[in-house]
Amino acid sequence: MDFDVSEEHRMLKDLVTRFVRDELLPLEPAVLAREAAGEGLGLGPAEHKRLDEVSRALGLWGLDAPEDIGGADLPMVAMVGVNEELGRTVTPYTLPPDSPNLRMLMATVNAPQRKAYLEPYVRGETISAIGISEPGAGADPAGMVTRAERDGEDWILNGRKTWISRAADADFTIVMAVTDREKRARGGISAFLVDKGTPGFNVLRRIPMIGGAATYEIALEDCRVEGWKLLGQEGAGFAPMQLRLGTRRIEMASWSIGMAQRALDMICEYAPQRKTFGLPLSERQAIQWWVADAATRIHAARLMTYDCAWKLDQGRDVRQEISMIKAYATEMAWEVVDRAMQTFGAMGMTKELPLQLMASRLRTMRIYDGPTEVHKMVVARNLLGTRR
Repeated sequence: MDFDVSEEHRMLKDLVTRFVRDELLPLEPAVLAREAAGEGLGLGPAEHKRLDEVSRALGLWGLDAPEDIGGADLPMVAMVGVNEELGRTVTPYTLPPDSPNLRMLMATVNAPQRKAYLEPYVRGETISAIGISEPGAGADPAGMVTRAERDGEDWILNGRKTWISRAADADFTIVMAVTDREKRARGGISAFLVDKGTPGFNVLRRIPMIGGAATYEIALEDCRVEGWKLLGQEGAGFAPMQLRLGTRRIEMASWSIGMAQRALDMICEYAPQRKTFGLPLSERQAIQWWVADAATRIHAARLMTYDCAWKLDQGRDVRQEISMIKAYATEMAWEVVDRAMQTFGAMGMTKELPLQLMASRLRTMRIYDGPTEVHKMVVARNLLGTRR
């Protein structure tokens, strides 16, 4: 049994480590200052452009995209290391293209869609979003009510979607809709490619989230989508959507490991320097146990995540493992970051340290793409045989 990462993947992880250290971490003071001033969590156009140029020059674009359209076709195991390193910084930058929507497109596009949507996306020329959640159907996508009905060769979409990242900026949005009310999740949900500016695709509002982030709510009002923009087969949208969700959940576990590791590093650097009642914090048993527990749980989460990624690369069914790592890693990192904030005392409550943005991000991740409680329910009912 080999627990080591290949030399190629280790070198890639080291490259991303240097990119984070040299390019992303230096931007954190400005990111923190803008967020503290109420300007939101984001990068300026000039900052984003420079990061795009540097990351492209380093060969960090399209890492898990197909080789024949400019990608590196790397397995999920390699992406775990990449995303762990990206998780160590609060500078909000994603290496193009965003993997979850990429993998859903890779699994479903036909030849015209490949040329019109997938290839520009891999080249970093377009931004995508996905509309799954609805005001009455969040963690249970099988409860969605957004409808898509045939009108000749086209489809007419009606409904609402919410909690959508990048909806106002996306060049296209993958919209999930019910095409068969009887079958629903068992053959009645389809995916559609809806271009920005399509009549009837209306961004209703920007929803401010904690930590300076934002999502959007959209309304689909007699939104006409050309027939060739049905993504995949009619009624077969649920499985590719789960592939997309699974990819994001592995990313979240990897990011959580990165955040927890940075928080632990901050504790280990600060605790020997800070004295209380004549002794450094590093000599207090409470701090020592926090450090030991954090290191142990980070190690466990890392092994679990690599195991899940390896099984996925082998084509195995990892739905159980994905629920386990999504719940375990996000909750683990939340606790480690919280204890880092406690270690820093009043300084840990300020917006001058990255800990508060890490905590906000983790707090949302404990809900996004399935709350912890839902993932635990999935694991338990599979083991107990209570799935209906």
